[in-house]
Amino acid sequence: MTSVLLFLDIDGTLIPFGGPGPHPVYGTSPHPLLPRLDPALGPRLRALGAELVWATTWLDDANDLLSPWLGLPALPVVRWPDGDDEGDEGADEPHGVGLHWKTRPLVEWAAGRPFVWVDDEISGADRAWVADRHPGPALLYRVDHRLGLVDADLAAVGEWIGRQGEAQCPGDPVA
Repeated sequence: MTSVLLFLDIDGTLIPFGGPGPHPVYGTSPHPLLPRLDPALGPRLRALGAELVWATTWLDDANDLLSPWLGLPALPVVRWPDGDDEGDEGADEPHGVGLHWKTRPLVEWAAGRPFVWVDDEISGADRAWVADRHPGPALLYRVDHRLGLVDADLAAVGEWIGRQGEAQCPGDPVA
């Protein structure tokens, strides 16, 4: 059975930005943003049953700073193409306009596997591009940057991941 990949953005997704009132604080850290990140989120992400992958500009800092804070092991990290390559390909393709710079690299990383991409910058153009070019199931899930990943988001992502497992493990044949 192929496990579902769960691509995780950090800024505005795991660490909320904006929103009404002050953000909750979870401990202290020399890094000014880390206390906004609820350590209880780590076990909840693991419980989703997907293969977690950092899909963030934090790169290796995600493993150095966030993984220990969340109680996660070191996770794979998506390496982004050089800035010179951004926007060059796809200008003449349908859905090329407005495509997030992460979209193509994440589809390449997934290599046909089912995946969820959780980010606060996903658009309809990204969803359409992935639907046209990714042969497996994919959920591009946009999080409200003001709140970050909340219970309802985790429930929706978990439900989608669960459906993928059901599709790969058919039940007993009917007698």
